[in-house]
Amino acid sequence: MSNPLKQLAGETAIYGMSTILARIVNFLLVPLYTRVLLQSDYGVVTEFMAYIAILQVVLTLGLETGCFRFASREGVDTNKVFSNAFMTVLAICSVFLIAISLFSGDISSALGYDGFGKVIIYVGAILLIDNTTAIIFARLRYEHKALKFAVIKTLKIFTEVGANLLLYLVMPARFAANPDHWLLNFVSATPDFTYAIFAIFVSCLLCLVLLLPDICALRFRYDGKLWKELLLYSIPLMIAGLPGVLNDFLDRVLMRFLNADPAMWRADLGVYQAGVKIAVIMSLFIQMFRYAAEPFFFQRQKDKGSKELYAKVMNYFVAFCMFAFLFVMLYMDEIGLLLGKNFRAGLSIAPVMLMAYVMLGMLFNVNMWYKLSGKTGFAIWVTLAGLVVTIVVNVLFMPRFSYHAAAWGHLASYAVMLLISTLLGNKYYRIPYRWGMIAAFIGLGLGIWALSMVLPQMSMWPKLGVHTLLIIVYIVCAGALILLTNKRKTNESANCQ
Repeated sequence: MSNPLKQLAGETAIYGMSTILARIVNFLLVPLYTRVLLQSDYGVVTEFMAYIAILQVVLTLGLETGCFRFASREGVDTNKVFSNAFMTVLAICSVFLIAISLFSGDISSALGYDGFGKVIIYVGAILLIDNTTAIIFARLRYEHKALKFAVIKTLKIFTEVGANLLLYLVMPARFAANPDHWLLNFVSATPDFTYAIFAIFVSCLLCLVLLLPDICALRFRYDGKLWKELLLYSIPLMIAGLPGVLNDFLDRVLMRFLNADPAMWRADLGVYQAGVKIAVIMSLFIQMFRYAAEPFFFQRQKDKGSKELYAKVMNYFVAFCMFAFLFVMLYMDEIGLLLGKNFRAGLSIAPVMLMAYVMLGMLFNVNMWYKLSGKTGFAIWVTLAGLVVTIVVNVLFMPRFSYHAAAWGHLASYAVMLLISTLLGNKYYRIPYRWGMIAAFIGLGLGIWALSMVLPQMSMWPKLGVHTLLIIVYIVCAGALILLTNKRKTNESANCQ
C-alpha cells in the first residue's frame, strides 16, 4: 500500500505545477493591466470578477464536494453521481444565461455601464461553461487523473493570457485601420475592461471543447433518490460557501457604496486588486493543496490513524505557508516592480492579505471535520459568523480607510471562522492538531519578518543576500521543529508499546 502522505504530496505537486504555472502566467497580466488600463478600468474588471465568483458558488449548489461524498460510498455507481450533478448544474446555468441575456441592457445600465450589455452576456456564458465543466474536473480529481486536469487547466489559462495579449497589444491598431473588423461585434474599438472579460469567455470555450469527450462519456441517467440525497448534502455546503465567497469578494462590491472617496471607488478598487495580486503566491498554494487534499481526506477517512494523519498534514501546511509569507515579504521591493507606478500604493496591504490567506488555508483544513462527519449544516453558522465580521469591519472602517479596511476585514473574518470551526470540531469530530507547533511556525515567520524590518538600510544586493539568509534560517528552524516533534512522537509510541 502506498504511503498516503507521498500520494497526497505527488498529486499536490501535479496540481501545483499547473496551478502555479497558471497563476504565474495569469499574474503576468497584472503588469499589462496596470500599465494599459486606467485604475478605474481595472476596478471594473475586479468588480465583474467578484460577481462571477459569487455566482459560481450559487449556481454549482455545492455539488463538487457532494460528488466526492457519494462517489466514495461502497456500491455506488460513480457515473450516475457525476451525471446527475452535471445535468442539475447545466439546467440551472442555462436558465440563468437566458434570463440575464434578455435583460442585459437593463442590468448594464443599472450598474452604470450603459452600452455594455454584451459584457453581461459574456458573464452568463462564462458561468454556464465554468460551472458545468467544474463537475467534470471534480470527476478527474476523484479518479486521480491529476495530469489531465493539470494539462487542460494550463491550456485554458494560456488561452486567456494569449487572448489578452492579442486584444490589448495587437488589435487596437488593427481596429483603427479596419473599423469593420469582425471582432468589433464582440469588443470595443479601444482597449478597456471588455477585453479582459471577453478573453475569459474565449478560454472557457476552449476548455469546453477539450472536455467534450469526458462529458459525452457520462452516460446520463437520472436517479431521483440519488439526486435528492445529493442536493440535501450539497445545498448546505453551497449556503455555507456563499458567505465564504462573500467574505472573499464582498469588499469589492461594498467599495461602490462605502469607499472613503465616493468619486474614486473604481480607481481605489483597481489599486486594491493590484495589492491583493501580490499575495497570489499564498493563494495559489492553498488552491493547489485543496484540489488534492479534499478527495484525499475523504478516501483516507476509514484508515487507522486518519485523524493523526490529518493533524500532521496541517503542520506541514502551515510551515510551508509561513515560508511563502517570508518569500513575498522579504523580496517585496523586487516583486512590487511588477505593478505599474500608479498601482504600487496597494503594496501596503500585502502582509495583511498574506496572513489572511494563511488563516484561510488553516480554515480549509479544520473545516474538513464537518465534511467528513456529514454535519455540513454547521458550515452555515461558521461562515455566517465570518460574513458578519466582514460586513462589520468594512461598514465601520471602509468609509475612513478605504481598501485597507477591506484587507483587515479578510484577516479578522478568517481568524474568527477558524476559531469557531476549531471549537465545534473539538466537540463533534476531534482531530488532534498540535496548536503549539502551529503557533511556533507562525511566530517564527512573523519574527523573522519583524527582524528584517529593523535591520539597517542596505543597497539592493547586500539586502537580497541578508534576506535570503533569513529565509534559510526559517527553513532550518522549521525543519528542526518538525524533526524534533516527530522524534518525540515516535518515542512516545514506543513507550506505549
